[in-house]
Amino acid sequence: MFIKVGELGSNGKKAAALVLLGLFLFLSRPSLFCQNNPGNSAGSGRGDALTLKLAVMGPGTELYFWFGHIGLVVEDKFTGQARFYDWGVFSFGNENFFYNFAFGRLLYSCAVTRAEYNYNMYISNNRDITLYTLNLPADKKEEVLRFAEKNVLPENRDYYYHHFKDNCATRIRDIIDMAVDGQFRATYGSAPGRFTYRQHVRRHTWFNPFFDWILNFWMGQDIDRPITVWEEMFLPSEIAKRVCDFSYAGPDGKEIPLVSSVEIRNKAIGRPVVLDTPRRQWPRELFISVLFSALVFLRYLFWGERKGFRIFMGIIHSLLGLFFGIAGSLLFFMSFFTNHDYTYHNSNIFFVNPLLLAAIPLGLIFAFTGNEKKRFITGRLLRTLWTYVLLGGLFTMAIKLSPAFYQQNQVDQALVLPIALTMIIVMARMNRFTKQERQP
Repeated sequence: MFIKVGELGSNGKKAAALVLLGLFLFLSRPSLFCQNNPGNSAGSGRGDALTLKLAVMGPGTELYFWFGHIGLVVEDKFTGQARFYDWGVFSFGNENFFYNFAFGRLLYSCAVTRAEYNYNMYISNNRDITLYTLNLPADKKEEVLRFAEKNVLPENRDYYYHHFKDNCATRIRDIIDMAVDGQFRATYGSAPGRFTYRQHVRRHTWFNPFFDWILNFWMGQDIDRPITVWEEMFLPSEIAKRVCDFSYAGPDGKEIPLVSSVEIRNKAIGRPVVLDTPRRQWPRELFISVLFSALVFLRYLFWGERKGFRIFMGIIHSLLGLFFGIAGSLLFFMSFFTNHDYTYHNSNIFFVNPLLLAAIPLGLIFAFTGNEKKRFITGRLLRTLWTYVLLGGLFTMAIKLSPAFYQQNQVDQALVLPIALTMIIVMARMNRFTKQERQP
């Protein structure tokens, strides 16, 4: 229904005029259509309301948490929210997770959650939390937020994880570099690092002899080359160290410290420390190997001619074949059939490989067969197998005379070679007695 103004009385005209005036004033309010939407991250001037922080978490209990973690926290005073952007999300429930992991195609994701939820989770898991507030201009904070929001989109959030080259820390490192227009990489991209990849790994694994040995046994010589500070920042703790020392040039050319404040949100209690400098670990492995060898040899000296010792030695052979055979088989698989490129070019394959699995059945036959001829043959085969291991290990020492071979695998040689030598000596003496028994 439409009403013309001329058809109204004087009171109606006044009322209509007031309605039109009110409507005009309402529609003419600049703030109605021009004000920034607090929920729109791309809004003009939004960066002044944002605070960006790096959240660096210390090591956790599980092996895959030993190297720490890092995330980006965005606090927004307009919304009162603090959001945690995390490039280290994975799930054992992902489709074909273990198959992809075995072949080096582990899928990680970027996700965003409430920051307080993450803080509480890491506190409950007894992990360090340190927050580093980034000193960035408003437009750069907006740029980082837009980039993070784009990364959590379903079509962008997934990526293939690499322990050294592409992980939660390297993604944050690259974001920092973007925020300071490439100055972060310009400063650290060519600067010599403190340690090699292997030495950094051992700083974090030293306290667990088994995993410290097996992880370093599987990793080849490519992780022993010198690396830059930029490459060292595959570790969250290395990023924390560098951002605190870094300043960048602002638009006016003045130096601006990247970190304006540091807050310790939680301090872990009773966790093994991350070493400032990696320890020499080969003496520990050598001590373990020599102690084991000495116990075996002493037992041989006192009980070598008894049937019980023959059973004991056969079982020892089988157990050593089980341990080193599985370790060598996994090394062989990862070196030639997977994308785990940090296991490539590994000289350990020359003396610890799938051949050692043969010690499992040979040892059991030696221990329990009643056929003296069969026992003699299996004894010689076992001695031959350990001779191969010893010679292979010595070969990996000799090739280091060439600069093309520089793998730091002294810990592997220190553990394996004394054991191999002991097995050769004991089996040679036992076979001599067996041979004498077989002679008429």
